[in-house]
Formats: sequence, C-alpha cells, structure tokens
Amino acid sequence: MPNSVNPVNATATQFELQVETATIRLDRYLAEQLPDLSRSRLQKLIEAGQVWVNDQVCDSKKAEVSQGDRVRVVVPPARPLELQAEEMRLEILYEDEHLMILNKPAGLVVHPAPGHAEGTLVNALLAHCPDLVGIGGVQRPGIVHRLDKDTSGAIAIAKTDQAHQHLQAQFKAKTARRTYLAVVYGAPKQERGTVDAPIGRHPGDRKKMAVVPEAKGGRRAITHWQVVERLGNVTLVQFDLETGRTHQIRVHSAHIGHPVVGDPVYGSGRSVGVNLPGQALHAWKLRLQHPVTGEWIEAIAPPPAYFTRLVQILRQRAGQ
Repeated sequence: MPNSVNPVNATATQFELQVETATIRLDRYLAEQLPDLSRSRLQKLIEAGQVWVNDQVCDSKKAEVSQGDRVRVVVPPARPLELQAEEMRLEILYEDEHLMILNKPAGLVVHPAPGHAEGTLVNALLAHCPDLVGIGGVQRPGIVHRLDKDTSGAIAIAKTDQAHQHLQAQFKAKTARRTYLAVVYGAPKQERGTVDAPIGRHPGDRKKMAVVPEAKGGRRAITHWQVVERLGNVTLVQFDLETGRTHQIRVHSAHIGHPVVGDPVYGSGRSVGVNLPGQALHAWKLRLQHPVTGEWIEAIAPPPAYFTRLVQILRQRAGQ
C-alpha cells in the first residue's frame, strides 16, 4: 500500500476525522460521522481506495479503527448521468435543497428504459436541478418510489444521498403513507376493506403482475380501501398502500372484482364512454417525514382535469 496520499481533484470533497471512540468497523464509523453519505456509498469509496487510515490506503470495509486513528475520506465529484437534460413543465408541490414532491401527469414515464430513453421524468429533473449533489456518486435524482406511466399524482424525489437513504427507510418501515383515488367498476358491498394478497409476475405473461402465492414467488402486498362516492355501477374509491408492489392497486382491484376504469392491462375491457389517457388512478396524497428537519410533510396533488371530468359525468349519469 502506498504511504503517500493521492492528490485530490480540486472539485472533490475531503473529510479529515479523528477517531474518538472504541474500536469500531471502518464503514460503520464513517456512516456515523458522515450521515450525508449512505453506508453503501461509503463502502464503495473504501473499495475504490478513497479512504486512508493513518496515511495508509484502506480498501477493506471490514477493517477496524480505534481511538486516536486519523481517517481521511475523499469523495470524488458526482459523475454526470449519461442522459440528456430536457426542459419540461413540472407541477411542484414541495421543494427544498434535500427533496422535492411533484404532481406527475399521466403519460409521463418516470425512469428511462428500453423504448423510453428520453422524455422521462428523470430527463426533466436533470434540467430542473442542474447542480444535483448526486446519489451514489452519480449526478442523478433519487427516485424513491415509482408511479406507472399512466398513473398521475404525487411522487417524491431525493436530491442527496442522505435524503434518498432516509426516504427509502421510511417507505420500507411503512411510516411514509400513500393515498390514491380511483374510479373502479362495480359497487362494493362493503364500505371499506383490506386486500392482503401476495403479488408476483403473472405466470403466463411476464409483462403483467398477478396475485401469486408466496411459495411461487409472490411478495406480500396489503391494500386498504374505502368507498368515497357511489356512482351507479361504478365507484370512487380511496386506496391506502401498506406495501408498494408493482401495479399493486390495479392488481388488487381486479382481484376483488372491481378493476380500475380505463386500465388497459387489468381492466374488464368495458368502457364508460369517456376518453382517458390511462387508468383512472391518481396518487392523491403523500405523507412523509423530512429527512433532515424531521418535520412531517403532507403533499396533496390535485387530480387532473380528465379525472375530475370523469367523476362529474358519472355523477350526472347517476342522477346526483
């Protein structure tokens, strides 16, 4: 191992630390001292030779440091994401230097993917936030949770490693709450209920999800629902997610016999005679804890015009 410290790029960030605790694993010590960086990010810095202990490069995350040791960490500047920034109108519900919450329109893909290399929410965010600190060493926004292309509504975006890690933990611990509104076919017999049915890849169509036993690869999925308004043979329903599986509301709604109106994948093929850009499903409310201040934020995303128009037409037909 070299005895000298490598020169630091002028745009890199450098931390000089003096260990004041008992013997502790290096990655754990750094995670405690540098909370703005995720533990996985720090482990990658260690493995990349960007951490020195007593002027010696230390590339083992399992190495231990003790009281009196000097630790130096060099964080290279975030690498630009190899995507084109694209100017796009964004409906911002909340924003500061740590995170933002947007009201995503239906039809907008969140993440670039085969067939959608441009025109995505990430492309728009790169233009809106040109000075991102970066997530995991890459200059990109942190997508904490996703919305389907044709689902509108509130979505949270992390701007820093710390915010990304904190928000992910909230969704995993189920302290972050997501509430949706949807128009579904049929009239549920009860006013409220819970669907507890595991979701996995459809055994006959890999592009779809389905209720699949956990023994066959399904993951537990829980959706709470309650009737908001009965509109004849369709119903406006509020959904609260306890878990966040792919297409969870759409799959669970169809599973209990009330598919979401306009859903081209899990719907019944029926039509209500109103043109929709996708399924009548909207992420209405998002409640989470600010990753730095600890304050609770509740963002409410107004439903899009087509959703409101659909409900108004259905009310008229139902004579309400």
